Formats: sequence, C-alpha cells, structure tokens
Amino acid sequence: MSYDPGALNAALAAAVGEDSVLIADLRIAFMESAARQIDLMSRARCDANWELAAWRLKGLAASFGVNGLIALADEAVASAPGDPIMLRRLRAALAALGQG
Repeated sequence: MSYDPGALNAALAAAVGEDSVLIADLRIAFMESAARQIDLMSRARCDANWELAAWRLKGLAASFGVNGLIALADEAVASAPGDPIMLRRLRAALAALGQG
C-alpha cells in the first residue's frame, strides 16, 4: 500500500486555504500527533492501550482524509499489542507521509 502525502497536503490546503505557514504548522502537528500514537502503541502491553492508540491514530488520519493510514490503523486494532511488523508498517507509512 502506498501512502500519498498529497492527500494530507490537499486536506490541509482545503482547511486553511493559501496560508503556507499555517499549513506547515498543521502538518507538523499532524505528524507529531501520529508519531505520539505510534509510540504509545509501541509501549502498549495490553489490548486496551494498543487499541486506544490505534483508534486515536485512525481518528487523526480520518480528520485529514489520509485513507492509507486509516486502513493501516484498522489493521493494527486487530493485531496483537506490540506487533513489531505492524509497528514497522506504521512507522514506514508515517515516514512516507513526511516526505511531502
């Protein structure tokens, strides 16, 4: 699955228009929040904490229409807490979004 940073850029531009400074600030906030949820998932040792962080990540992605990350967060909910493959996929997706 590819992760198109253009979707995030388009959502930010639609939300705030031509204000490039505000777009940059919102992009940073999105990336930091997503990274925080992935970090919480990496430290989760129970289903409840893992699922809560995955749901928050999904909600964040949904707020900005980042469909690939929404789907990946859905997959994460169904996987085991601390699943290293899932965490690697989430980090790779976030890194790809950061390229835009």
